[in-house]
Amino acid sequence: MRRGAGFVTPKELVSAVGDRLRLAANPRNAGPMQRYMKSTMPYLGITAPRLKALCRDIFTEFPLGSGADWRQTIQLLWRNATHREQRYAAIALADFKEYHSSETLAVLPRYREMIRTGAWWDYVDQLASHRIGSLLRKYPGVMKPILVRWARSTDLWLRRAAILAQLGFKGSTDGILLLACIEPSVGHPDFFLRKGIGWALRQYAREKPRTVIRYVERNRSRLSPLSKREALKALLRAGVVKRVP
Repeated sequence: MRRGAGFVTPKELVSAVGDRLRLAANPRNAGPMQRYMKSTMPYLGITAPRLKALCRDIFTEFPLGSGADWRQTIQLLWRNATHREQRYAAIALADFKEYHSSETLAVLPRYREMIRTGAWWDYVDQLASHRIGSLLRKYPGVMKPILVRWARSTDLWLRRAAILAQLGFKGSTDGILLLACIEPSVGHPDFFLRKGIGWALRQYAREKPRTVIRYVERNRSRLSPLSKREALKALLRAGVVKRVP
């Protein structure tokens, strides 16, 4: 099954993932998981901790030989998926630390496709906060204008991805970029955009509470009640602010 110096082909890894996931399937879980996620794609019924462990073991046992193979495997897992766990495996492969050095701008079209065709929060939030965020750290000069364009897209999930890309940045958050990505969606009625705005501002408030408080106050008539509540949630709990404007 192996080729070269112990490496496998993309098709071989995809086959190994499919085989292992089918063996781990739990039909009793599948229906409830599908209903909870409101998914048209069925589940195999594998719990998140079990799936994480399976993917780690498979990716370690069946290594890929190049960044090109890694990108192709992500694409094959995603496009050929018949069950949601296979798409989770594609994201897990993108996240797998052994391939972080292979993560260049060449993979961005794959991530963009996954965000647009996945079109649901469980896929998009992981990709945005981990993988798009990683590319932003590595290539800020290229990624910043891309995220600003995404923030203005007609695709609401690209907008959400742009808003959430800096979730894990803490003190290195680019506040100007964050607010530029939020701005086109401030008045949008979509729940996931409103929730995403609040979540991103809440994370930023951990580092810049006064900045977020001022922003919410200045934009209290434009921000949705949901966005304001989410943005100030931790500050309300801590008593830093007394009420939502």
